[in-house]
Amino acid sequence: MSRAPENHAGPDSVSPGARAARPPAVTVLSLIVAVEATALLVAAGWYAIQLVTGAPVLSFWGAVFTLALLLSFAAWLYAVGYFLFRGFRWPRAGALVAQLFVLTIGFPTLSGGYIAAGTAMVIPAVTAVVLLFNKRVISFASRAGGAPPAL
Repeated sequence: MSRAPENHAGPDSVSPGARAARPPAVTVLSLIVAVEATALLVAAGWYAIQLVTGAPVLSFWGAVFTLALLLSFAAWLYAVGYFLFRGFRWPRAGALVAQLFVLTIGFPTLSGGYIAAGTAMVIPAVTAVVLLFNKRVISFASRAGGAPPAL
């Protein structure tokens, strides 16, 4: 007499390959990073316009290099936001480094008397750092390449 295979999985269990639902904190975090990338892109556009219109620079090639850095950092931040939204774990480190850079610029901006600009940098960066260490974000953003979630 053969028995039917028993299913020990309860209604709350998840198969190893299935993904959990995306927490709202991941969406907010990805949006913060994408907005920061957009701000860098706008700054790069403004910098390029200044460079093309003949604003005085000490070194033309140094200015071109700075423009290339702004564009590459914006692209990097867009990638970080996108892959964080998809649940990969490597963008968490990149997002943290970006927020630390923003805080490094934001606090002196605040103390220099530029309250609006400093606040616009510090509040999203602090929010992002707090969200990066949220347990739901950590458990969702634990995918590595084509492997199942690490946690």
